[in-house]
Amino acid sequence: MEDLSNLFSSISWPEIISISGSSYLLIFAAEIGDKSQIVCMTLAARYRAFPVILGAVLAFILLNTLAVTFGVTIASWVPEVYISAIVTILFAVFGLHALRIEEESEEDSVKVASNRSLLIATFLLISVAEFGDKTQLAVVALSSTNLPAAIWLGSTLALVTTSVLGVWAGRTLLQRMPITLLHRISGLIFIAFAIFSAYKTYIAL
Repeated sequence: MEDLSNLFSSISWPEIISISGSSYLLIFAAEIGDKSQIVCMTLAARYRAFPVILGAVLAFILLNTLAVTFGVTIASWVPEVYISAIVTILFAVFGLHALRIEEESEEDSVKVASNRSLLIATFLLISVAEFGDKTQLAVVALSSTNLPAAIWLGSTLALVTTSVLGVWAGRTLLQRMPITLLHRISGLIFIAFAIFSAYKTYIAL
C-alpha cells in the first residue's frame, strides 16, 4: 500500500494533463476518417443518435481498457484471421441489410432501430472491427512507456470525440439526402469494408 501511495504522490496533475493531452491529440488525428467514425456516421444518419453514441463509447471504453491492461498479449490470444473473418461477416450483414431496406419514413427507421437493439449492434460492430486496429495498438504502445491511466483517459476521450463528430455528421450533413439514397450509400460503405476485410482475411491465411 505504501508503494502504491508513493506512486500516486509522485505523479503531478500537470504531468497527467500533459500525457492525456498528448494521447488525445495523437489518437484523435489517427481516428479521423477511420472506419469506426464512418460506422457511427452512417448508423446515426438512419437511426437515433443516442444509442449509436452510447454503443460506441462503451466499445471504446472496453477496447482501451483491454489495451492498457493486457497490452499486446490480448491480440495474440485471438488469431488475426479469425478477427478479420468476424469483421467481414458483420460488415457484410449490415451492408446487405441496408441495401435491402425499402423507402420508409424516419419514424419507421427509428422504431426498427429501437426494436433491434441499436446500442448492442453498434457496440459489437465497433468492438470487433477495432480490435487490434492501429488506434488500439497505439494505446498499447503509449501505455507501455507512459502513465497508463492518463493514456486511457486521453485516448478514450479522443475516440468518443471522433464518434460524436461522426454522429453529428450523420444527423446533419447526411440528413439532407433522401432516405433511400442514404440506405444505399451506407450499404455500399459497409460492403466496401466487408470486401477489404475479406481481403485481409485472405492474406492472413
